[in-house]
Amino acid sequence: MTTSTEKSYFDLHITGLGYLNRIREVKPKKGDAFLACDIAALNGPSDDASYVRFDARVSGSEAQHLVRRCIQAVDAEKKVMIGFRLGDLWTDTFTYSKGKRAGEQGVSLKARLLFVSWIKVDGKFVYKAESKPTETDERTPEVPVTTEVPAAQQAPAPESSKPAADAADDDSADVSALAVAESF
Repeated sequence: MTTSTEKSYFDLHITGLGYLNRIREVKPKKGDAFLACDIAALNGPSDDASYVRFDARVSGSEAQHLVRRCIQAVDAEKKVMIGFRLGDLWTDTFTYSKGKRAGEQGVSLKARLLFVSWIKVDGKFVYKAESKPTETDERTPEVPVTTEVPAAQQAPAPESSKPAADAADDDSADVSALAVAESF
């Protein structure tokens, strides 16, 4: 009998889109400095959306690189919208020190920014992550077929659910998005 020392985890991820704000380098008294940002995520119906603010620590070299590329646009007060995935959500309570809410308790939602799927600056795409093919796209059954029907009589596996015209459009969109991303 073998024992495994690997730990397993349950991931809770938040995906969405929102506006990138307050990109900064945080230098705590203890520990290493890290990149952080605020994300004002859109929530609710599209005709009456509200915002949920996340204070995020940027994790991963690719996410850090992409967020650093947005610093000038955010500082110039351009609208920088991103598609994102957050993980490790937790809350932090604090007391307002100034303003009309001085002395009141507040709650901040904190998370780690794990992945940036796309970036728009003032409504124009400047980055789109490459889509990664998944193993389930090939539609191979996980359980072998055990029927007595000869292989010639079995129904063929369905092909992709996208029409060929849509697939061609996606390829051209990916190529143009990558060209824009490289120029950013």
